[in-house]
Amino acid sequence: MTLVDATVAAGYTVGDFLLLSAAGFTVLAIGMLYRAVKGPTMQDRVLAVNVLGTNTVVILAILSAALEEPTFLDIALVYALLNFLMAIAISKFTVERGGVL
Repeated sequence: MTLVDATVAAGYTVGDFLLLSAAGFTVLAIGMLYRAVKGPTMQDRVLAVNVLGTNTVVILAILSAALEEPTFLDIALVYALLNFLMAIAISKFTVERGGVL
């Protein structure tokens, strides 16, 4: 028996709670999508997209633990690196145009 299969409370397992938290993070990501689309400034949109990327990494990590699938964790790490590079590239683009500073 693994930790994910262990019964915690009222017949629910740790895996069930992890899947529920992943669903909660998904709802929060959908809410942040509004800010990415309707942000009043470019900085709001960049920050919202960065938060969405970070939220995606967290969801993948939680799913990796809940489903006992280590491949999801590898995908989450690669996605985190791509998210970081995207944030740097957009920031550099807006600085060159004089938008951030």
